[in-house]
Amino acid sequence: PDRLLHDRSVEHSFVSGLVLLLLVLDPLGSLPIFIPIMRGVAPERRRRVAVREVGIAFLVLFGFMIFGGGFLRLMHLSERSLEVAGGVILLIIAIRMIFSSGSAAYGLPQGREPLIFPLAVPLLAGPSAMATVLLLASRQPGRVIEWVAALVVAMLISGGVLLLAGLSEGTTTIHDL
Repeated sequence: PDRLLHDRSVEHSFVSGLVLLLLVLDPLGSLPIFIPIMRGVAPERRRRVAVREVGIAFLVLFGFMIFGGGFLRLMHLSERSLEVAGGVILLIIAIRMIFSSGSAAYGLPQGREPLIFPLAVPLLAGPSAMATVLLLASRQPGRVIEWVAALVVAMLISGGVLLLAGLSEGTTTIHDL
Protein backbone atom coordinates (compact mmCIF):
# COMPACT_ATOMS: atom_id res chain seq x y z
CA PRO A 1 0.00 0.00 0.00
CA ASP A 2 2.79 2.49 0.85
CA ARG A 3 4.46 1.74 -2.47
CA LEU A 4 1.29 2.63 -4.35
CA LEU A 5 1.13 5.99 -2.59
CA HIS A 6 4.68 6.83 -3.60
CA ASP A 7 4.27 5.68 -7.22
CA ARG A 8 1.20 7.80 -7.82
CA SER A 9 2.06 11.16 -9.38
CA VAL A 10 0.12 14.26 -8.45
CA GLU A 11 -2.37 15.16 -11.14
CA HIS A 12 -2.86 18.87 -11.66
CA SER A 13 -5.81 20.61 -13.26
CA PHE A 14 -5.78 23.97 -15.05
CA VAL A 15 -6.86 25.72 -11.84
CA SER A 16 -4.29 23.99 -9.63
CA GLY A 17 -1.59 24.68 -12.23
CA LEU A 18 -2.63 28.34 -12.36
CA VAL A 19 -2.59 28.66 -8.57
CA LEU A 20 0.80 26.93 -8.43
CA LEU A 21 2.22 29.29 -11.05
CA LEU A 22 0.83 32.35 -9.25
CA LEU A 23 2.38 31.19 -5.99
CA VAL A 24 5.74 30.64 -7.66
CA LEU A 25 5.67 33.85 -9.74
CA ASP A 26 4.62 35.77 -6.60
CA PRO A 27 3.69 39.08 -8.24
CA LEU A 28 3.04 40.75 -4.87
CA GLY A 29 6.39 39.59 -3.55
CA SER A 30 8.05 41.07 -6.65
CA LEU A 31 6.82 44.58 -5.88
CA PRO A 32 9.63 45.56 -3.45
CA ILE A 33 12.13 44.97 -6.26
CA PHE A 34 9.96 46.11 -9.18
CA ILE A 35 9.00 49.53 -7.79
CA PRO A 36 12.53 50.87 -7.03
CA ILE A 37 13.85 49.66 -10.38
CA MET A 38 11.00 51.29 -12.26
CA ARG A 39 11.63 54.60 -10.49
CA GLY A 40 14.85 54.81 -12.53
CA VAL A 41 12.90 54.55 -15.80
CA ALA A 42 11.47 57.62 -17.51
CA PRO A 43 7.78 57.95 -16.54
CA GLU A 44 6.58 57.80 -20.14
CA ARG A 45 8.46 54.49 -20.67
CA ARG A 46 7.47 52.66 -17.48
CA ARG A 47 4.33 50.98 -18.79
CA ARG A 48 6.08 49.87 -21.97
CA VAL A 49 9.09 48.52 -20.02
CA ALA A 50 6.85 46.63 -17.59
CA VAL A 51 4.85 45.02 -20.41
CA ARG A 52 8.07 44.16 -22.27
CA GLU A 53 9.63 42.52 -19.20
CA VAL A 54 6.48 40.47 -18.49
CA GLY A 55 6.47 39.41 -22.16
CA ILE A 56 10.13 38.38 -22.00
CA ALA A 57 9.48 36.43 -18.80
CA PHE A 58 6.57 34.67 -20.50
CA LEU A 59 8.72 33.74 -23.50
CA VAL A 60 11.47 32.39 -21.22
CA LEU A 61 9.01 30.29 -19.23
CA PHE A 62 7.18 29.12 -22.37
CA GLY A 63 10.48 28.12 -23.95
CA PHE A 64 11.52 26.31 -20.81
CA MET A 65 8.14 24.56 -20.65
CA ILE A 66 8.53 23.26 -24.20
CA PHE A 67 12.31 22.77 -24.53
CA GLY A 68 13.56 22.77 -20.91
CA GLY A 69 13.73 19.01 -20.45
CA GLY A 70 15.74 18.58 -23.63
CA PHE A 71 18.04 21.45 -22.70
CA LEU A 72 18.74 19.98 -19.26
CA ARG A 73 19.47 16.57 -20.81
CA LEU A 74 21.73 18.14 -23.44
CA MET A 75 23.71 19.97 -20.75
CA HIS A 76 23.66 16.89 -18.45
CA LEU A 77 21.96 18.88 -15.71
CA SER A 78 19.34 17.76 -13.23
CA GLU A 79 16.35 19.73 -12.04
CA ARG A 80 18.09 19.95 -8.66
CA SER A 81 21.13 21.66 -10.24
CA LEU A 82 18.78 24.23 -11.78
CA GLU A 83 17.37 24.99 -8.34
CA VAL A 84 20.83 25.25 -6.77
CA ALA A 85 22.11 27.58 -9.50
CA GLY A 86 19.02 29.75 -9.11
CA GLY A 87 19.53 29.88 -5.36
CA VAL A 88 23.12 31.04 -5.85
CA ILE A 89 21.95 33.80 -8.23
CA LEU A 90 19.35 34.96 -5.73
CA LEU A 91 21.95 34.88 -2.93
CA ILE A 92 24.25 37.11 -4.99
CA ILE A 93 21.40 39.53 -5.64
CA ALA A 94 20.52 39.54 -1.92
CA ILE A 95 24.13 40.30 -0.95
CA ARG A 96 24.22 43.15 -3.48
CA MET A 97 20.96 44.50 -2.04
CA ILE A 98 22.40 44.48 1.48
CA PHE A 99 25.64 46.25 0.58
CA SER A 100 24.36 48.60 -2.13
CA SER A 101 21.70 51.24 -2.40
CA GLY A 102 19.15 52.10 -5.04
CA SER A 103 18.98 50.33 -8.37
CA ALA A 104 22.74 49.66 -8.22
CA ALA A 105 21.83 46.79 -5.89
CA TYR A 106 20.22 45.09 -8.86
CA GLY A 107 23.15 45.58 -11.20
CA LEU A 108 21.61 48.48 -13.10
CA PRO A 109 23.50 51.73 -13.59
CA GLN A 110 21.46 54.73 -12.51
CA GLY A 111 19.20 56.00 -15.28
CA ARG A 112 19.25 52.81 -17.39
CA GLU A 113 16.09 50.86 -17.95
CA PRO A 114 16.13 47.13 -17.30
CA LEU A 115 16.28 44.69 -20.19
CA ILE A 116 15.73 41.06 -19.23
CA PHE A 117 17.74 41.28 -15.97
CA PRO A 118 16.60 41.69 -13.18
CA LEU A 119 12.86 42.06 -13.87
CA ALA A 120 12.11 39.38 -16.48
CA VAL A 121 14.80 36.98 -15.25
CA PRO A 122 15.14 36.13 -12.33
CA LEU A 123 12.34 38.21 -10.75
CA LEU A 124 9.44 36.78 -12.76
CA ALA A 125 11.02 33.88 -14.64
CA GLY A 126 13.25 32.71 -11.84
CA PRO A 127 14.59 29.25 -11.16
CA SER A 128 11.50 28.17 -9.22
CA ALA A 129 9.19 29.24 -12.04
CA MET A 130 11.40 27.48 -14.59
CA ALA A 131 11.42 24.28 -12.54
CA THR A 132 7.65 24.49 -12.06
CA VAL A 133 6.81 24.83 -15.76
CA LEU A 134 9.32 22.10 -16.57
CA LEU A 135 7.73 19.74 -14.05
CA LEU A 136 4.18 20.51 -15.16
CA ALA A 137 5.04 19.82 -18.79
CA SER A 138 7.23 16.76 -18.18
CA ARG A 139 4.94 15.00 -15.71
CA GLN A 140 1.76 15.51 -17.72
CA PRO A 141 2.87 16.13 -21.32
CA GLY A 142 -0.59 15.42 -22.72
CA ARG A 143 -1.88 18.58 -21.03
CA VAL A 144 0.69 21.06 -22.34
CA ILE A 145 -2.05 23.23 -23.85
CA GLU A 146 -3.59 23.59 -20.38
CA TRP A 147 -0.22 24.48 -18.89
CA VAL A 148 0.43 27.09 -21.57
CA ALA A 149 -3.02 28.57 -20.91
CA ALA A 150 -2.34 28.60 -17.15
CA LEU A 151 1.00 30.30 -17.81
CA VAL A 152 -0.67 32.93 -20.01
CA VAL A 153 -3.28 33.71 -17.34
CA ALA A 154 -0.67 33.76 -14.55
CA MET A 155 1.55 36.15 -16.53
CA LEU A 156 -1.43 38.41 -17.31
CA ILE A 157 -2.30 38.54 -13.61
CA SER A 158 1.34 39.20 -12.68
CA GLY A 159 1.61 41.94 -15.29
CA GLY A 160 -1.63 43.48 -14.07
CA VAL A 161 -0.38 43.52 -10.48
CA LEU A 162 2.89 45.16 -11.53
CA LEU A 163 1.07 47.79 -13.62
CA LEU A 164 -1.37 48.54 -10.80
CA ALA A 165 1.55 48.89 -8.38
CA GLY A 166 3.01 51.41 -10.78
CA LEU A 167 -0.31 53.25 -10.66
CA SER A 168 -0.30 53.39 -6.87
CA GLU A 169 3.33 54.55 -6.81
CA GLY A 170 2.68 57.30 -9.30
CA THR A 171 4.69 55.51 -11.99
CA THR A 172 1.70 55.11 -14.32
CA THR A 173 -1.45 57.09 -14.79
CA ILE A 174 -4.94 55.73 -15.39
CA HIS A 175 -4.65 57.06 -18.94
CA ASP A 176 -1.55 54.86 -19.48
CA LEU A 177 -3.49 51.70 -18.58
